[in-house]
Amino acid sequence: MRAIIVAAGRGRRLGPETSEIPKCMVAVGGRPILHRQLDALALAGVSEVVIVRGYLGERIAPPTTGPAGKLAINFIENPRWAENNILASLFYAEEAMETGFVFSYSDIVFARDHARLAAESSADIGLVVDRRWEETYVGRLDHPLPEAELTAVSDDARGVPRVTQVGKGAVPAPQAIGEFTGLARFSSAGARALSAAWHEALAGGLDRPYGRAPALRVAYLTDALNAIIAGSSRIPETRISPLYIDGRWREIDTQEDLSRAHALVDAWDVPSGDAR
Repeated sequence: MRAIIVAAGRGRRLGPETSEIPKCMVAVGGRPILHRQLDALALAGVSEVVIVRGYLGERIAPPTTGPAGKLAINFIENPRWAENNILASLFYAEEAMETGFVFSYSDIVFARDHARLAAESSADIGLVVDRRWEETYVGRLDHPLPEAELTAVSDDARGVPRVTQVGKGAVPAPQAIGEFTGLARFSSAGARALSAAWHEALAGGLDRPYGRAPALRVAYLTDALNAIIAGSSRIPETRISPLYIDGRWREIDTQEDLSRAHALVDAWDVPSGDAR
């Protein structure tokens, strides 16, 4: 099983923390974000990880011991990291997407069972969605609620839940079932749908508005997910399913996020099952 981590951006909102290392190498609870992710992915059955790198990419140092020590890790360069965003960055790794993959933002820390939930999903596209998302925003001043990738879900005729909208500003808070954490699973069918959405948009040029983004080059993954949900003659019909969690993850976007996360991360993998 393969995973793709998009780790090209600088993370300016972390201030001096990223002056000499990329965002994914910032330590949370004494360990780099990336190392925590790689251990979780390895324990979930991932054997190969593709990392799309950009800003100070040569300073990304995967662990050589622990669960992640045996992973095959390949780097793909995003030379335009300063002018593009997550979606465009991901598609530098398009050749690695074909057979399906686990996807992760590079600035999230999460309990190890979240990676297993994603890896074991049979959905075409499965998004890890936190139902306790509101707790994360209590006292969170530097990353306000409008920046949450809130997620709306409804049941189909058979009572099976499916994501109907996702992304920053896409879902009013009262209608949100949770927040997309940035961890996902794409089957081979899901990867084909994502690729079709990208190439349909790319035909109009990188500077044309796309979804909620002013231009395709700075679009988010969620813009493409919403295009898949909306459908078109060029995008195969694809179900996007929620994979529910209840807390035990954090996005590390600001110095405030970092300081609040240090005391939390190690408790998430305590075997009691009660840590949140």
